[in-house]
Amino acid sequence: MAEQDSPVTLPVADCSLCPFRGKTLLMGRCMPGDTCVFINSGRQIDRFFRVNPAYAAHYLQDPFWERRAIAVRYAPLKALSALITDEDEVVRRAVAFRLPTQQLIALINDPDREVRMTVADRIDLEHLELLADDPDYIVRLMVAKRLPPGRLFRFIKDDDLQVRKRVAERLPEVSLGLMANDRSPDVRRIVAERMSPEDAAMLLNDDDWVVRYTAALKVDPAQLAGLADDPEPDVRELVQQRLHSNSTPEADHD
Repeated sequence: MAEQDSPVTLPVADCSLCPFRGKTLLMGRCMPGDTCVFINSGRQIDRFFRVNPAYAAHYLQDPFWERRAIAVRYAPLKALSALITDEDEVVRRAVAFRLPTQQLIALINDPDREVRMTVADRIDLEHLELLADDPDYIVRLMVAKRLPPGRLFRFIKDDDLQVRKRVAERLPEVSLGLMANDRSPDVRRIVAERMSPEDAAMLLNDDDWVVRYTAALKVDPAQLAGLADDPEPDVRELVQQRLHSNSTPEADHD
């Protein structure tokens, strides 16, 4: 241990300046250095509101952003609408987490992506598609995770790979052919895994050998002749195995 280690000191407010010194302090509902709303310490402020939630609404317009954000966690829901346009994004994130879902429409264009992420995670499904064109891929990804599969078609050509992968995982099976030519082999592999044996045949000539391998696992062996000379050894071996296993007993005795 270093010789000059400084001891950890807790910030302690001057109770003589606190408006609650004659209330919560005397009742043991606050403690200097531990449970205090008067000091700029997030941990102490949170402990204070946890013990004294009735005071949270009084601090929703406090000059200190962290005090406002913490107060949002404990204040009555009806008091939160006034903070939808708060200047601090941390405060707005706290509001988005607690606001009734029917009021979240007011935050769908918030400049902070984490606010919009929270909205995408919580908003009613009937309004979720309002975030489908969000400029941030993480927000769109959250939308793609929650939308009913039949409403995912708008994301088939999304610019982001992660969004398209999620769509490929959730799109109705009968519609997977719409993603068979996706520019990413990662997407096409998912498509091949989920396709019906009949539809998987369209991927037997894919540029990616894993896609071809996956399709070859599913299709009728009669469709595999074209892969007998595939440049990938694993694909050739699979084709040989499937063609051999499909041979008839009569053919073996000829």
